[in-house]
Amino acid sequence: MGAPGKHVLIVDDEESQREALAELAAGWGYQTLTAADGQDALEKLATFPAQAIITDLDMPRLDGFGLLRRLAEQGNAPPTIVLTAFGSIENAVATVHDLGAFWFEEKPVQPARLKVLLERAVAQSSLSLEKERLQRRLAYGGELEEMVGRSPGMQRVFALIQQVAPTSASVLITGESGTGKEMVARTIHQLSPRRQGPFVAINCAALPETLMESELFGHEKGSFTGAAERRAGCFELAQSGTLLLDEIGEMQSGTQAKLLRVLEDGRVRRLGAKAEFQVDVRVLAATNKVPEQAISKGELRQDLYYRLNVFHISMPPLREHKQDIPLIAEALLPHLNQKHSCRVTGLEPAVVERLERHDWPGNARELRNVLERAVILAGEGSITLAHLPADFASPAGAARPQLDGDAVQFSVGTTVADAEKGLILKTLEYTRNNKTRAAEILGISLKTLHNKLKEYGAS
Repeated sequence: MGAPGKHVLIVDDEESQREALAELAAGWGYQTLTAADGQDALEKLATFPAQAIITDLDMPRLDGFGLLRRLAEQGNAPPTIVLTAFGSIENAVATVHDLGAFWFEEKPVQPARLKVLLERAVAQSSLSLEKERLQRRLAYGGELEEMVGRSPGMQRVFALIQQVAPTSASVLITGESGTGKEMVARTIHQLSPRRQGPFVAINCAALPETLMESELFGHEKGSFTGAAERRAGCFELAQSGTLLLDEIGEMQSGTQAKLLRVLEDGRVRRLGAKAEFQVDVRVLAATNKVPEQAISKGELRQDLYYRLNVFHISMPPLREHKQDIPLIAEALLPHLNQKHSCRVTGLEPAVVERLERHDWPGNARELRNVLERAVILAGEGSITLAHLPADFASPAGAARPQLDGDAVQFSVGTTVADAEKGLILKTLEYTRNNKTRAAEILGISLKTLHNKLKEYGAS
């Protein structure tokens, strides 16, 4: 495959050599520019965004050594492939180690080898640019891919993701339900060299043991009742990409043992098959359990835990980084507007204050649900207190009504407005949301009840 839109600078004092190299690279899909020596290359790099350089060593004016030194001094050297004549290998090796060249290639150039080196050099350049872009987004916007957060806890998570994403290490992601563990896994995948490959997630809590093995490893036709055809498992589907094992602590012990074997030798056998086959998959795992407790209860194999826990990322619950709520809301609103064809522009300050007061037992997932409901109710403009669920819309410290049998009790200090609202909502609770019956008990019209509920954001 070619590399459209990738820029390569070719530096050689022999015109026939540089033109031949340019023609080769152009045939592979690269945009090329040539330079006659190091000085010419430096001048052209001022306007040409090279993502890789192919350069000869022996040239007039400024040779390949001088070019690499100048680029290193400027701190913006793209990966450079050094071409060297036969007998100059020692100089080329020194160039690679001392001046930071990407690699060297002996003349005459072998096109197949050069193509591979060039692909790797451009890929390294792209990763460096991506890293710089992410660092700027983190510094100025508190963003990492689709994740947001300026709090110390989330910044620590972002730093860990950036460290582990470029590697092939297994990662164990822990945290309460709804904290965004799958989003962490997807972000690791997107920032990894495997990002062009598939991302496959499987929920280990959703399937019984027999079906779990089929989902993971695949099966052959007739391997069990209902296996009408051969089916690829998640390891096959994630080939050259990333597999997330969500809620790993819910997987049966027998399946955990088979999974451990696959992780250790990288070979999979479909159910009912005689032969194994090799897979190239990065495995990430997530759990809402405390791993040490799950091991002590026999829910998680200790050997599997050690195999998965090469790198650990713990997601903080939302109650520990409430200062990120405005940023999370800002990131969610465009998606929710698009999903529901709404035009909500933001949250009123009073709404932010009420959201930050809540303890969020459901974490970020609960916040998304509250915001989605508010967006639907608001339709356009700003989200107000009236668009929040009833429990959110009452002021801090306000006494809430208690239902004691058929009686509704209020504490001293409850306002008339809160008492009215509490009476209406508790009556609806009593009638199991039968609005006609509730209106009759309250002695108001059904229209008035609907208007009140709309005012409370509870219609």
